[in-house]
Amino acid sequence: TDEQLDLDDGRWEDVHVVTGALKLFFRELPEPLVPFSHFDKFIAAIKMQDPTRRGRCVRDLVFSLPPAHHDTMRVLFRHLCRVIEHKEENRMSVQSVAIVFGPTLLRPATEEGTMAMHMVFQNQVVEHILHQYGYIFPD
Repeated sequence: TDEQLDLDDGRWEDVHVVTGALKLFFRELPEPLVPFSHFDKFIAAIKMQDPTRRGRCVRDLVFSLPPAHHDTMRVLFRHLCRVIEHKEENRMSVQSVAIVFGPTLLRPATEEGTMAMHMVFQNQVVEHILHQYGYIFPD
């Protein structure tokens, strides 16, 4: 919307409010940041045993995303990498960020009985992208 927000307003000082809003924004999108059409491809890629093939496949999948998804992912993951740089102060390691954002950014079109199994792989995809940010999004 065209609503103007004053980020200097005291109600935005609580990092949990801002983080919750960001997570809610991505969860409420009609289609997740990783489109439904790419979900199975990312899960198959993260399951690859060979790290070189896995890395290349995930990078290629990210490049194959629609431009708005790709560009948003680049900006979001750059920010999340900065959050992780301060893990000593904020206790947000790569694993913690992946647990928080994995199921939000990457989810199947229909929820099945294997939701718990999907969650492990969703988190691994986010972890992989965070660890390989420079390779996946070269400047």
